[in-house]
Amino acid sequence: MGQKVNPIGLRVGINKDWDSTWYADKKSFAANLKEDDVIRKYFQKNHAQSAISKITIERTEGKLVINVFTGKPGMIIGTKGAGIENIKKEVAKLVRPVKLLVINVKEIKKPDLDAQLVAESIASQLEKRVAAKRALKQALQRVMKAGAKGCKVQVSGVLAKANEKAMTEKYMEGNLPLHTLRADIDYGVTAAYTIIGKIGVKVWIYKGEILGGKKAPAQKGGQE
Repeated sequence: MGQKVNPIGLRVGINKDWDSTWYADKKSFAANLKEDDVIRKYFQKNHAQSAISKITIERTEGKLVINVFTGKPGMIIGTKGAGIENIKKEVAKLVRPVKLLVINVKEIKKPDLDAQLVAESIASQLEKRVAAKRALKQALQRVMKAGAKGCKVQVSGVLAKANEKAMTEKYMEGNLPLHTLRADIDYGVTAAYTIIGKIGVKVWIYKGEILGGKKAPAQKGGQE
């Protein structure tokens, strides 16, 4: 049987970067790792409706920088930045004291091209009892309309109350070169918690090739 590899993990160091960027000795490595996990869980729990795609963390001597990538920056920033100040106070309680704590909110201009946000959108529809086939097809259409070169959406679990067996439903459109390392492939995974049970949701989005740090120009003519 073939083994599945996370498309982002496979491309780290090629066209993807680490979500946590810092160096630590043996004494503080575990503590830093634990803090990173606590910070991400805090945002996941308290700002679940803010369309957060990912959180990157940077550490230097006495400085902690948290970059929040979201499709709804206004919900996090709040009125006149009040939301950010509250988040700073809450995060400061979760981590060890630092000289400078910086939280940057970065807007995702095209949420339909972000695999994590698309996956969470599908999961939200499934929790509202929308049929799996309909949710997948609508998501696929939105992604391709936004300018993606290829997309694959997949759900796994008990999808219908009448049929208690777990099954997998997936749809794909365009190209998806998972074995091409220079391919810019975004990957998102989440879960929908329904009355029937837990349903896993996965999304792959192919945005083109990255050559020498720059995206390759779109080729004219038909696809091969």
